[in-house]
Amino acid sequence: MQRNTVPNKSLLAATIASLFAGAAFAQSAPPAGDNTATVVVTGTRVSNRTVLDTSAPVDVISADSIKNTGVPEISQALSVALPSLNFPRPGLADGTDTIRPATLRGLAPDQTLVLVNSKRRHTSSLVNLNGTIGRGSAAVDMNTIPTAMVKSIEVLRDGASAQYGSDAIAGVVNIRLRTDRTGGEATVSYGARLTEYEFAVAPPPAGANWSAGPTSRKRTDGQTGTVSLWKGLGFGDTGYVTIAAEYKDQAHTERSGYDMRQQYPLVNGAFDPREATINRFNAWYGEPEMKQSTVFVNAGNNLGDGVKLYGWTSYQKREARSGGFFRRALQDNNTIQIYPNGFLPIIAPDVDDFSAAGGVTWTLGSWDMDTSLSYGKNKMDYTIENTLNRSIGPSSKTSFDAGGYSYDQLTFNLSGVRQFDVGLASDLNVAVGAEARREGYKLEAGEPDSYRNGGVLLPSGAPTASGSQVFPGFRPSDASNNHRTALSVFADFEANLTQNFLGSFAVRGEHYSDFGNNWSGKLAGRYNFTKDFALRGSVQNGFRAPSMQQQFFTSTSTNFINGVPFDITTFKPSDPAAVAMGAKPLEAEKSTNYSFGAVMKLGRGSLTVDGYKIKIRNRIVLSENLTAANVRNFLTSRGFVGIGGGRFFINGVDTTTDGVDVVFNHPFSLGQAGKLDLTVAGNYTKTDVTRVPATAQLAALSPAPILFDRVNVLTFEEGTPKTKFSASGTWSMGPWGATLRATRYGKILTPASPATLDQWASAKTLVDLEGRYAFSKQLSLAVGADNLFDQYPDAYTTAQNTTGNAPFSNYSPFGRSGRYVYARMSYAF
Repeated sequence: MQRNTVPNKSLLAATIASLFAGAAFAQSAPPAGDNTATVVVTGTRVSNRTVLDTSAPVDVISADSIKNTGVPEISQALSVALPSLNFPRPGLADGTDTIRPATLRGLAPDQTLVLVNSKRRHTSSLVNLNGTIGRGSAAVDMNTIPTAMVKSIEVLRDGASAQYGSDAIAGVVNIRLRTDRTGGEATVSYGARLTEYEFAVAPPPAGANWSAGPTSRKRTDGQTGTVSLWKGLGFGDTGYVTIAAEYKDQAHTERSGYDMRQQYPLVNGAFDPREATINRFNAWYGEPEMKQSTVFVNAGNNLGDGVKLYGWTSYQKREARSGGFFRRALQDNNTIQIYPNGFLPIIAPDVDDFSAAGGVTWTLGSWDMDTSLSYGKNKMDYTIENTLNRSIGPSSKTSFDAGGYSYDQLTFNLSGVRQFDVGLASDLNVAVGAEARREGYKLEAGEPDSYRNGGVLLPSGAPTASGSQVFPGFRPSDASNNHRTALSVFADFEANLTQNFLGSFAVRGEHYSDFGNNWSGKLAGRYNFTKDFALRGSVQNGFRAPSMQQQFFTSTSTNFINGVPFDITTFKPSDPAAVAMGAKPLEAEKSTNYSFGAVMKLGRGSLTVDGYKIKIRNRIVLSENLTAANVRNFLTSRGFVGIGGGRFFINGVDTTTDGVDVVFNHPFSLGQAGKLDLTVAGNYTKTDVTRVPATAQLAALSPAPILFDRVNVLTFEEGTPKTKFSASGTWSMGPWGATLRATRYGKILTPASPATLDQWASAKTLVDLEGRYAFSKQLSLAVGADNLFDQYPDAYTTAQNTTGNAPFSNYSPFGRSGRYVYARMSYAF
């Protein structure tokens, strides 16, 4: 790969001159319950291609499937519908419990591309930094799209960088919006967590005046009310304006253990009497408190002569509050004059998400043309509440503006598609196109008290850490405002080479202003042995460009080591201190994908089996926190005085992922007992780390620091379940309906340091049940329970949860919230 070179201008000019059209807008609807006739637009640019006629596996999740879940959000609906997609729900992870990433085929959240109406969706501004699945990645927040606006979701379970560009290593999620001219629906739902969970409890200290705590806890919390509305309006004779709005109010959940630690300083050498009365369920570990308002408008109009306008816009305001680790009254980072009983710091991010897109399709000779301009921005600002800056002393504020960051993306597309008769069994479908994209990432500092050191010492005379407890604010030295551009051209060819053999080839060239060029290609085929049985497969190379967040995020906190202040920093890879430790400009991740599968049509049903191998080279990861004494000495010897080390993003992890997906769908007629739509699916995925990063500068130290240790290696290999199985049945008879779903998640490992604290969590099966009754064509009621039998991941031992604050692993693929019971009323008009 050449760095910072200009793409061939004559090739670019020639391609743009003939570009003409990208997204196909096929709107055919299949008969109810018949998935063999479902038309898809993802993974192919041939119109009227059905879901079982493609050369790669595509799943279609209907609006009803999303609606008929207790927690009606897109990421959650996908996690129960797709065997290879997981949606962990971490807590005590700063902003990651407000913007939670999903993973496809065991890969990173940023290795799945998300589209809206076949157009690239902007990512969130958050980069996940803590010990969660997806550490170091910045992904699209699919929950910024209200479920009421969704017509269907198509998931391409195959790499597609040659077709769609960066990020499509694991696959593509394409959210298709409603295009209704009439009708509408109002929905009100309310639910709560009714649950009981168990945990391990440490014994009290010797001589304690408080007794051993309980080992289980009943909770009714997480009360969630959602009001949503969508309405279709006519626009001229043929146009549409579809509007959706949603408001969600969610209370937090508490899944902490019992904190048996001493809470107060000793009084005359004895335990404080308050130790016997204080509430030791002192953490919020669980779902965040959240208020979320969303509006989404999708519009289009046929102007005649083959010219159609389309566009959409959305805005979401999300206000969240989640807890950090509890600070006990006796801890050095507490000021007892402010919090005599200790305090639970609250991280309260406000997220603003905006998008707008507009485009036109038309015909130019034999070409179907499409051009569009889209913009998206995600902004996240942090307020830290119920906390203090210990270094300021008793005069410290208790709420701080800690700053924040934003990411924005402006994208222009021009593309075209047409058919040529070249003597094959079908016309050759040719699509060519180009895309120009401008991305920006901005980081803003917090108020001075959120990061400064006020100089107030501990009673021992030692200095204390700077900034607001739990989340020090971003400093002016962290602030930045950066942009980059990306240009791409593509060509896509698809045809039946013989009556039974479908072949396709795609190629895409990309130029990024910050790291250089990339070319991706994909070759796919499908052979129909009969009308009911086919084999399909593909081979391709893909890539993921380093994100703006990975290149420019930085934060700094001051720690005192033996009374000496040191700045511990998440460095930009270009920072001189990071360069001294061996950091280099980030390069694109590269992948090679192989897939092979079979498709069987079983009347109105189907069975698909698809195996895959994904080799990824030079994955970008966040290094370990490099703060050992020899690292500090190394930096000091090179003029970086006062820098105690830190971490930075680096290329250098190679992985191989092998797996297989099996999906069976079939609608059954039960005669007078109604009809049943059955889906059974399974996934096996195994990832092996074959290389980890190293730098010559750090390797020369003794002992040599490890840039990517066993915890992170095992997180890649064992942190997501190798197996996932699901079975779902939807029954209907007249006004009655029901959905019963069971999902089995395989075991996972939460690795730790030392290795003796590794925790295996056993496989768990979650059952969801919903019943529905339609009082009329307009009014319907549903009641149900997600996780009906109240399953939890295996609890930590007390050695793995020394604070009592977090008794369950953040790696759990289904979270740790317990049973959710709900009711939903809908009125169609």
